[in-house]
Amino acid sequence: MIKFYQYKNCTTCKKAAQFLTDHGVSFEPIDIVQHTPTQEEFREIVDKTGIEVKKLFNTHGAKYRELNLKDKLSDMSDEEKLELLASDGMLVKRPLAILGHKVTVGFKEDTYRDIWL
Repeated sequence: MIKFYQYKNCTTCKKAAQFLTDHGVSFEPIDIVQHTPTQEEFREIVDKTGIEVKKLFNTHGAKYRELNLKDKLSDMSDEEKLELLASDGMLVKRPLAILGHKVTVGFKEDTYRDIWL
């Protein structure tokens, strides 16, 4: 079953969840703030899927801007980035959907259609 990390007030998460529901795709909704993946879980996601660590960041979020990460990320190691992501679910681009070697961040209907249907 797809692990579907979401934020309850996120309209993009709601659209993605509705898309999956409408197409009969089972998923486990997980609150990204209360149950942020650990550094080890993020490392496993990266290792299994090959996604770039920087693509996991919510670059439009207030927390990202507040911490001035646009300028800082390029000087950080992947392990430091993973640790930072694990420290605060609001830094993670959402929804984050994972199943085995497949992952999507954010919601684009075409991408969801290709990967999850």
